[in-house]
Amino acid sequence: MNVWLLAVAVLIGLGLIPTLWLASTGDVARRLVGFQLSSALAVLALTAFCQAVNQPSYLIVPLTLAVMGVAGTFVFTRLLGPRA
Repeated sequence: MNVWLLAVAVLIGLGLIPTLWLASTGDVARRLVGFQLSSALAVLALTAFCQAVNQPSYLIVPLTLAVMGVAGTFVFTRLLGPRA
């Protein structure tokens, strides 16, 4: 186990699990914050995993997730926003 795999384990264990709980409970604003935090931590964890296995071709997954996280936030706010 190298340092990068340890970083992935820490990001998933100490970061991603609590933010997923935050994204699934509470009011709308709290869920949005949890979604954003879990998306950012998932991008970091996947990037660290790419470094751990020394496969730069795997970087397409976290880069796509970063773009889709922003798009998901727009959809989330559009669907749960006030009705006009």
